[in-house]
Amino acid sequence: MGFLVREMVNGDIEKVQDIARESWHATYEGIIPRTIQDCFLDAAYDTSMMDTRLQNSNLFVAVLDHEVVGFADFSSVDGDGTSELRAIYLYPDQQGKGMGSALIQKGIEVLGDIKEIMVEVEKENLVGRQFYEARGFKTVKEYDDHFDGHMLKTIQMRWIL
Repeated sequence: MGFLVREMVNGDIEKVQDIARESWHATYEGIIPRTIQDCFLDAAYDTSMMDTRLQNSNLFVAVLDHEVVGFADFSSVDGDGTSELRAIYLYPDQQGKGMGSALIQKGIEVLGDIKEIMVEVEKENLVGRQFYEARGFKTVKEYDDHFDGHMLKTIQMRWIL
């Protein structure tokens, strides 16, 4: 059962919105209250916001059996060769199958002159942290993050290529 990774297109927006919601709910249950999650998701993944992301970000999707099952959102590479991995989500039942790594690899290939990737992950998101650490990301700093009235511990990580 193979998958492919390609650039995201407008027709993928609804699926990406669904993936973000399911992944967030599975990941942050017991960490971030559901009402705060939903408020964030409604704003960050609104269709007009997704249209803007398509124009201003580097978005890739993982496709399995002709269905989008994951996505990644990278910033453009800055003058220092750094890109921020703003989001990477898969349906929970598709995690651990190599698609997350393939999404990151696609970003590296398409972005070209990239020297490092920065990412932020919630400290209690152990699955996310382990994913990044297994790929060579190292913790740069940790800080308190006020997230819509809820206090989180955020870890900033860097992967030097």
